[in-house]
Parts: sequence; C-alpha cells; structure tokens
Amino acid sequence: MTRTPADRYFDSAGVTLRYVDAGSGEAVVLLHSFTGNLDRDFVRGGLFAALAGRYRAIAFDLRGHGRSGKPHDPRQYGREMALDVVRLLDHMQLDRAHVVGYSLGAHIVAQLLSLHPERFITATLAGAPGRRHWSDDDERRASIEAHEMEQGVLRTQILRLWPPGIPPPGDEEIRIRTATYLEGNDAAALAAVRRANRDQVVGDDALSNAAVPILGLVGSRDAYRDAFIALAKSLPQLELIEIDGATHDDALPRAEFREALLAFLDAHSGRR
Repeated sequence: MTRTPADRYFDSAGVTLRYVDAGSGEAVVLLHSFTGNLDRDFVRGGLFAALAGRYRAIAFDLRGHGRSGKPHDPRQYGREMALDVVRLLDHMQLDRAHVVGYSLGAHIVAQLLSLHPERFITATLAGAPGRRHWSDDDERRASIEAHEMEQGVLRTQILRLWPPGIPPPGDEEIRIRTATYLEGNDAAALAAVRRANRDQVVGDDALSNAAVPILGLVGSRDAYRDAFIALAKSLPQLELIEIDGATHDDALPRAEFREALLAFLDAHSGRR
C-alpha cells in the first residue's frame, strides 16, 4: 500500500496548510478536487509516488479541505486559494514549478496563469478548464450548491457533473455519493468555497497571454469535455488529451492519465 510522506505545515496568510514533499528535481505541485484531499486524489492512486520517482512531488490540502485550516468566511477562499500556491512556493524557496490541478484544482491553476504565470514551468488543467464567462445563472447555481452543502446534500453538483448520455442517479445513489464526498469534511467550509467561485473567474485573454505550456486532460464522458474543446479553439498552446471512456469521477486514477501527464512533464522539463 502506498504511504503518505510525513505531514508538513506552513502559514498562508493566517490559514495553516498541510503539505507533503517527496522526490528530487524540478518541483511538481498537485492541487486536488473539491471535497477531496491530497491522500484521496494523489497518494492512494499512486500518482504522487509515480511523480516522486522522476520529480520533486509536492501536494497540499487546499484550504477548507483535509487537514488544512477551514475558515467559514467566503472571503477566505476565491483567489486566496490560488495565492496559497504562490505562498507555498515562497515557503519552500522555489522560484518556479510545474503545477497540476484536478477539477477545483484545475480552476485554481487557470487563475494562477492569470495572476502569476512567471512562477510556473508548465500548467495542467485536468477535469476542469477554469472558471470562464461567469453568468447570473452560474452565480445562482453556486448559491444553490452552497445551500445544499450546508444541508448535507450534493444533489445539484452531482447532477451537474453526471456523465452525459447516462441515466441520472436516483435519490439513494445521490445519498451514497454525498456521504462519500462529505466524509471527513466541514460542510460550512465547503459551502464558503462554493460561494467564492466568482472570485476565481479568468478571462480568455489572461490564459492566452500566459507563455506557459498547458496540458488539458479530460475524460471523454466528462461533463466538462465540451468546455475543454471550446477552450482549445481559443488557446493555441493547449495540448488537449481525452481519456477514452473516463468520467469526471474516474479519470484521475486511470493509467492513461498518469502516462499522459508524465509524458507532458518530461517533454517540457530539464530532464529531456
């Protein structure tokens, strides 16, 4: 069984964040999904160990998640989640790193390319293409999902990310999935994360102007697939790879995901 490296902690603008660090060479920072944590997303499936075999792998629990601090004020999230990555690099005295995000982590990566592209060697948007073109409907949906989160329900979120073309889940399956996602989490903190989504919106120009190689990884049955295809048309430096048959929930642990990521990093690192 894959073991998690020893926990380390640092203060990020008043919020204590937990991170792990293993391997050597160019740094690769990993950002997990909403309701996830570094163990569930990266360690258990073996991705962290695979990266640590070639690079210096660094993963941390995003604020509001895992063993990191969990403020309940939405003003403590939004772009603060992106700035946490820059503060971690500063804490570790790293000028630049590769950055890889899945789902919520990918939304954060997209914002990092807007705020501090100079700090990154490459960027990987996996399972989500960044928050773009935010509308009043998006704001209403985020508010509904935050309210449901506080009630211990993830119905709207689960249905939003459900694979296209597959019959939607019934109440019992939604209940089971909700319990899995919320296990060990602070629902009030996660609701605050959701209410701050607008503060993570990135315009197309910000991504286009980032002189950083970008990899897009998405399952062919992911609800975000069409958004990735639209992004590829406006972002010429995006290398888009579809993982055949994968959904939003099961793309990350797939061998194809790991192989595509390692190939991309190798192609754009000093190791080549």
